[in-house]
Amino acid sequence: MSKNKQDKQNNKKIWLSLIGLVILVVLLVGLTIVMFNNKEDEDEKTLAYTDLIKELSYGNIEKIEMTVGSTTVKVKQKNVEEEKTSIVPNTESFIGLVQDKVAEGNEIELIQKPRSILAQIPSFIFSFLPTIIMLALFIMIFKMQGLGEKGKVYDDTERKTKVKFDDVAGLDEEKEEMVEIVDFLKNPEKFTKMGAKIPKGVLLYGKPGTGKTLIAKAIAGEADVPFISMSGSEFIEMFAGLGASRVRKLFDKARKLAPCIVFIDEIDAIGSRRTSNSGAETENNQTLNQLLVEMDGFSSEETIIVLAATNRPEMLDKALLRPGRFDRQITIPTPDLKGRLEILKIHSKEKKLDDSVNLESIAEDTAGFTGAELANILNEAAIIATKQKHEDIQNDDIEEAVKKVTVGLEKRARVISDKDKRLTAYHEAGHAVVSRYLPTQTNVKEVSIIPRGVAGGYTMYKSDEDKYYVSKTEMQEKLIALLGGRAAEKLVLDDISTGASNDIEVATQIARDMVTKYGMSDTLGPIDFQGKEPYEMQLFGENIGDKIGQEVKTLIDTAYNDAQTLLKQHRDKLDAIAETLLQKEKINEEDFKRFFED
Repeated sequence: MSKNKQDKQNNKKIWLSLIGLVILVVLLVGLTIVMFNNKEDEDEKTLAYTDLIKELSYGNIEKIEMTVGSTTVKVKQKNVEEEKTSIVPNTESFIGLVQDKVAEGNEIELIQKPRSILAQIPSFIFSFLPTIIMLALFIMIFKMQGLGEKGKVYDDTERKTKVKFDDVAGLDEEKEEMVEIVDFLKNPEKFTKMGAKIPKGVLLYGKPGTGKTLIAKAIAGEADVPFISMSGSEFIEMFAGLGASRVRKLFDKARKLAPCIVFIDEIDAIGSRRTSNSGAETENNQTLNQLLVEMDGFSSEETIIVLAATNRPEMLDKALLRPGRFDRQITIPTPDLKGRLEILKIHSKEKKLDDSVNLESIAEDTAGFTGAELANILNEAAIIATKQKHEDIQNDDIEEAVKKVTVGLEKRARVISDKDKRLTAYHEAGHAVVSRYLPTQTNVKEVSIIPRGVAGGYTMYKSDEDKYYVSKTEMQEKLIALLGGRAAEKLVLDDISTGASNDIEVATQIARDMVTKYGMSDTLGPIDFQGKEPYEMQLFGENIGDKIGQEVKTLIDTAYNDAQTLLKQHRDKLDAIAETLLQKEKINEEDFKRFFED
């Protein structure tokens, strides 16, 4: 069994033991109380204390049985066969009263029994319960201190990952950096002869799914040195001080295994900017401080490289990013056309693809997709092909998988009124027609009024170009295309609906970014207003917020008016496409182009 599994099991056993102990104590107390109360009350009649005093005064009591420490007494009356029980408020006063009656000549047998061991269990447990709980917590914390040594270790004796650099596609330059680091660890003399120093840390950052963790796994598969892997969230616990302790123990382990690689996934969990707040923030600060100290503590003889991954580099503390800690910062981008094709080839190796499937075409249509998304598309295509009872994965299966991943599951069973269908048809036709007459917008791939996911219909575009920059004109025309659906509703139906809510949300965000982030406002100029504190915004004038809002509104209003103008000019195309959608529900790329051939 691996060390990581043992740690997880130990952690689980500690929690289960603590929970079990508390439950056992509570059940034992409750069971004991119920058991003895039921035993005392079972099949016995009670006698009110006032009646008991009267019976004593009349001389009708011949026997009284008491238990030390109990307020319940058993009473035997003269000429009555069965005994009765009574609750005595003050046992000392009651005993004195009985003794007085005996002194007066009444024959009363008074029996006082010592309290049994079983009867003392509830009070004993209640007395020691706080001590038992504190002891259990102390044992749990003591054992958790040892969990700081958790962390997967990959070496020659235990290599869990089978990923190699050949399995990483679309990241050629990034792989070269990683190969260089592995080579440095395997042959440090080659570099030290030239006076080169080993980099202490390498930070990988990029969008989720781009392959940051995959590269780390590939290093684990390629390196002949131990590879220690740990997630940033594993350092943080509910007990203060454990995060810093785990950092210390992690690097103690690394020094014993050096030369080695330490990989911290999602480092933003412990590496976020330090604050002066208390509570959990203080714990995070202590953990980060300890990480900084440990990375500074490497000597030149200790060939230890810290490899970290995050998709939020802006959250990291600046002290982590300075030279001497994370010396190299490598951006892992979304793959380009060549990279997407290589990724698709890798993930299609174990899948049965039909001969007609063109991976190059799929790569062209998936610009902006990450490696994880491409892998998911092929996996969904395999599932769809299986459900459709196809012998191989066909082009239609992959097309359906792309729609399922990007838009959502098709819902043909949903009952839609004719009014809603008409509204959806004109809404989607509005998007498509407006986009057709905007030079910077991509070609329409499919228009549908069949609900998918939360959308009542959709317009898909061909994303056949990798874009690294977006021009102002393109963003303005994107606003027009987004508002084409709402404009069509107003133009044809003289009414508007909630169906454009997502379009409006996206359009507003684009317009806001144009003004506050990209400096594309002619009035306000190339100034970055995004993320500024209130006192910083005052530097640009008292009413700067109003001016920004007015600029955003102007962009939206202009785009909406332009969309209406285009649709009025091409009303015949709008009506024709909407009517076809009402009849066929879908229009593909070839059929859509035919509307504009005359």
